[in-house]
Amino acid sequence: MLTRRFILGALGAAAMSVPGSLAAAEEMYIPLVSKGFQHQFWQAVKLGAEQAADEFGVRITFEGPDNETMVDRQIDMLAAALANKPAAIGFAALDSQAAIPLLRQANDAGIPIVAFDSGVDSDIPLATATTDNAAAAGMAADKMAELIGGKGKVAVVAHDQTSRTGIDRRDGFVNRIEANYPDIEVVTVQYGQGDHLKSTEVTKAILTANPDLNGIFGTNEGSAIGVVNGVQELGTEGIVIIGYDSGKAQTDAVRSGLMAGAITQNPVGIGYETVKAAVMATKGETVPALIDTGFYYYDASNIDEPKIQAVLYD
Repeated sequence: MLTRRFILGALGAAAMSVPGSLAAAEEMYIPLVSKGFQHQFWQAVKLGAEQAADEFGVRITFEGPDNETMVDRQIDMLAAALANKPAAIGFAALDSQAAIPLLRQANDAGIPIVAFDSGVDSDIPLATATTDNAAAAGMAADKMAELIGGKGKVAVVAHDQTSRTGIDRRDGFVNRIEANYPDIEVVTVQYGQGDHLKSTEVTKAILTANPDLNGIFGTNEGSAIGVVNGVQELGTEGIVIIGYDSGKAQTDAVRSGLMAGAITQNPVGIGYETVKAAVMATKGETVPALIDTGFYYYDASNIDEPKIQAVLYD
């Protein structure tokens, strides 16, 4: 859930003003272009970015397309941000390659780029603030194997095959299963575009084609909720569902037993570290190439522990 101190931090950022024309003229501007707004995850990232903006005395904007399939719209947003000649840019790529030409322009103009959540296939970003998605998905695979008794058939409903998060979570899960669990078969990987309605239909198709399926892994918030909905709509029993992210719909599903468990990231931390790294970069300070913001697995047994509660974003 979003804790009170983060909410207060966001309010402080929204109310921030810099007195005097000189101070206003010198205010550092850092736009952040995210993947979207339709998930609670991105609202939590925004909150962390606002907290850092307040702390470091900079002005930020935070925007993203209406959904995570709108690569062209995101590229337009990145171009607009670049045209405003910012001090630095934070960018969460929907497509790991599509934005590279614009990132080269930013690099040529001396504008530091900090990637967040999802990197790009380029060394242009000075830093990437993200979860170790391959390792986190590997943990999800270990939990899945444990819960289905080390044998059976599983499937993956992924959010995309173009972003680094989509690729790393898919491959992290599949590779761990293939390497460590010879008696478990990944029968299919399907894509629901991170949309819970599309992921519901994808899940129903998977279940219909594989009546002996034991488990499904959903690789982001929309995917995981789609899996839950698809299983419920077909009335299928005995399917182990493991998700990724921790918005309210997922935490409710874990509490009720519909979802066995999920990986939670630290989205507030991702937003905060992105702005912090951008500020450091503009000052010529050394920024770590990878800023690992951490992850946890949560289920009904530990969801109320303080370390888990701190990174949930109801």
